[in-house]
Amino acid sequence: MQHDIGLIGLAVMGENLVLNMVDNGFSVSVYNRTTRKTDQFIETKAAGKLIFGAQSLQEFFNSLKRPRKVILMVKAGAPVDSFIEQCLPFLKKGDILIDGGNSHFEDTSRREEELHEKGIHFLGTGISGGEEGARFGPSIMPGGSIEGWEQCKEILQSIAAKAPDSNDPCCNYIGKKGAGHFVKMVHNGIEYGDMQLIGEAVELLHTGLQLSFDAIADIFEEWNKGPLNSFLIEITATLLRKKDDDGSPLVTKILDVAEQKGTGKWTSEAALDLGAPLSLITESVFCRMVSTFKNEREEAAKIVERKTKSYTGDPTLFIQALHDALYASKIMSYTQGFMLLRQASKTYDFNLNFPEIALLWRAGCIIRSSFLTDIEKAYKKNPDLFCLFLDPFFKNEVLERENNWKKTLSDAIDMGIPVPCLSSGYNFFLSFTTSRLSAYVIQAQRDFFGAHTYERIDKPRGEYFHSKWM
Repeated sequence: MQHDIGLIGLAVMGENLVLNMVDNGFSVSVYNRTTRKTDQFIETKAAGKLIFGAQSLQEFFNSLKRPRKVILMVKAGAPVDSFIEQCLPFLKKGDILIDGGNSHFEDTSRREEELHEKGIHFLGTGISGGEEGARFGPSIMPGGSIEGWEQCKEILQSIAAKAPDSNDPCCNYIGKKGAGHFVKMVHNGIEYGDMQLIGEAVELLHTGLQLSFDAIADIFEEWNKGPLNSFLIEITATLLRKKDDDGSPLVTKILDVAEQKGTGKWTSEAALDLGAPLSLITESVFCRMVSTFKNEREEAAKIVERKTKSYTGDPTLFIQALHDALYASKIMSYTQGFMLLRQASKTYDFNLNFPEIALLWRAGCIIRSSFLTDIEKAYKKNPDLFCLFLDPFFKNEVLERENNWKKTLSDAIDMGIPVPCLSSGYNFFLSFTTSRLSAYVIQAQRDFFGAHTYERIDKPRGEYFHSKWM
């Protein structure tokens, strides 16, 4: 029997994608470098299903219909290149390789170009949603060969999550070269920002208001009914209620050291390369780095002996202000993410469709939230929108909440509770809506010590001047 599609790499994500494809009516051939892993999967999870476990790459490729469609679910970096090299002797012109891992977009662009020269279609495909998403419907972001996309479109859209309001698949062609993995990378960067913002909100409620985690879960469940509705708000409410064996909240036993796999750092690096102001998301990456200095932080806390204070005002007003600060900061995070996407689209010729990207993130992925529909409307109305919060809807949403945003930051500082991302979001908002920034001082300094020149406000842009300052 010739199978519809093949998958290499039977870790959790790979296994779940296979089961998802079979549930949607496709037959699948699988291969894993360790044949014992293949045998275990076939025996325990694939019994009675249209899944073939190949024992060699030759057997694997021989079992696939032409043109052959193969999804690689292997570790990013050198392992992807290694598997491509191993697959090349068995690939024919017109076959399609899909890299479904978290590869760096520059690697994907290189691979797409190299394989295109050999007549093989390559799709760098971002897949978000974790193991549950892979099993029941992830958000899928394919980029690279448009011909390859057309061949795989039916399968990928069938297994993707469906938008809650329209039932449209959260999967569509993103753009050329490494566009799919770039968009997935930015998704992960926004995810970093969202998670840090939510963590800061939890800490303000727990330490600032002295609320129990069950009480905070109640607040998050209420927030999830409004504009903050999202997967991350939902799961935070759930995890805050989880009890350890002794009956205490499990979160109180978790070490405050946040790890990372690198995609957030990649997003910040890309922003620096492209000149995009990704301050909130980059701050969230730094927050994870600061958290890793656990021993040093404990020593510093002993030396400084800094005390945090509890909030003494009206808790209802505090909670509402925090809600508004979280929402406004979230808008800033997405604003920065889409600014980065715009810069990348121009620089790398991705030709990104911003309304479509917002739609792809409405279901299946980690940052899925209700207000992505509002983002899609904003970019549909104005495809040239440079700054998301300047859209009339989002501008009003932010301005209505600005006073509460400032109140939250003021209260946090007064209580001595760090809120780096909530404050970064507001400083970005202030900076981007300030017509004259302090940068004129920097330009004067640069000209003073390095003769780097400066522009004048009373002369046309592009004319540069140098002064003898002493």
